[in-house]
Amino acid sequence: MRILVAEDEKDIRELIELHLMEEGFEVLKAEDGMEALRLFEMKSVDLVILDVMMPKLDGFNTARKIREASEVPIVFLTARGDDMDKVLGFGLGADDYIVKPFSPVELIARIQAHLRRYRKYSSIPIKNEIVVGRLRLNKEGCALFKDGEAITLNAKEYKIMELLMANAGRVYTKKQLYELVWDDAFYSDDNTVMVHISYLRDKIEDDPKNPVFLKTIRGIGYKLEKG
Repeated sequence: MRILVAEDEKDIRELIELHLMEEGFEVLKAEDGMEALRLFEMKSVDLVILDVMMPKLDGFNTARKIREASEVPIVFLTARGDDMDKVLGFGLGADDYIVKPFSPVELIARIQAHLRRYRKYSSIPIKNEIVVGRLRLNKEGCALFKDGEAITLNAKEYKIMELLMANAGRVYTKKQLYELVWDDAFYSDDNTVMVHISYLRDKIEDDPKNPVFLKTIRGIGYKLEKG
């Protein structure tokens, strides 16, 4: 899993990175809020650690921007420990607020707890929505969003995404997809599914030639991943 650490103090940033890597996490590092947002937009991130007092864009405004697009867990790690700062942090959607100096062991324990809760609910329908990583499908409005931005789909594309997102990680053959989405018999020379998958990749992937969401399992079929 990938964690974004935004901290302007190099020693602290590297200390956190060391402990996270020892636990098997991939780490993205940022020295300020603007760099953190850039990395967040470029990469799929499972949890964000934010310092409050950072140059260019502080932690509070960084969290506000992240919350506009994602429900990924946010942990504040900062020297600012007064109650008003904590109230503001939680009001912006933070999941935790840890005051420096901190115990790396406690930090890791809290991160793992937040990730367990996030994983539990990130790929199942909640309030007529399915959320898988950076993708959110609103079943009531038949709408798909990526990083908060609406993506226009036709009826068949929507049904494919609904099926794959509701069963994220499961591999479907072309035959299974065709029969479930088109509700008709599948013929082995039919390229309809492949064409629709290609159209979907053009719409949801950052780089359709190197997809991170809609994966092809060679010789078997397709599956959807968090990206």
